[in-house]
Amino acid sequence: MNVVVCIKHVPDPNAPVEIQDNRIKRDGVQSVLDPGDMYGIEAGLLLKEALGGEVAVVSMGPAQAVEAVKRALSMGADRGVLISDDALAGADSLITARVLAAVIRRADFDLVIAGVESTDGYTGTMPSSLAEILGLPQVTFAKSLTASASAVRVDRQTADGYHVVECPLPALVTVTAGVNEPRYPSFKGIMAAKKKPLEHLTLGDLGITGADAEVKQEIVAISPVDERKSGAMVAEDEAAARIADLLAEAKAI
Repeated sequence: MNVVVCIKHVPDPNAPVEIQDNRIKRDGVQSVLDPGDMYGIEAGLLLKEALGGEVAVVSMGPAQAVEAVKRALSMGADRGVLISDDALAGADSLITARVLAAVIRRADFDLVIAGVESTDGYTGTMPSSLAEILGLPQVTFAKSLTASASAVRVDRQTADGYHVVECPLPALVTVTAGVNEPRYPSFKGIMAAKKKPLEHLTLGDLGITGADAEVKQEIVAISPVDERKSGAMVAEDEAAARIADLLAEAKAI
């Protein structure tokens, strides 16, 4: 079972978000492997332990994003790839998917694993775009994950429970935070990571040029979310009339 896990280097979610030029500031701020991606790495490692094969991690980001790849290698991943290019500054989720797809196509893989969404962008659209570009079936919101040589079986989280979904391989799966308990890198794992293959690529190495890497999305303004206002207490015998008044004010009735 050869697994590719998509990971991301993000500003530390526990620190205040800094905005610069209508974008999240990344230079000069503390950044970490996205906590959500650790569940994907662990899922890949568990499949490798059960079925053999290898776990590769791929990431796109500035040069310092190599720290996220190294963290994954120290957890037990076998090799890593970082795509870093100045032309990718401000790239949206579609461009990210195109770049990651170009890397993944170079590998002999059975399964691609990603988090549901990143903790900096929160769009949740990149994995679906990646699956479409690679021509793979996709199973989302996995709360548990098992596989055989030919299929993957997932308990898919829903609003009122879960669905059991089985999908032929190769496929792409997104995992939730409840899918497993990620391991911490041991000292042995940290030392071993220094000897594992870590490939640095640019867009030129992938043959990506022109429109496929052109950033067409522009953020024109950012404004703070309105603070949540305290609720109002209404007497039980006045509730129906008050609800009707609120609906009328909202022009819902």
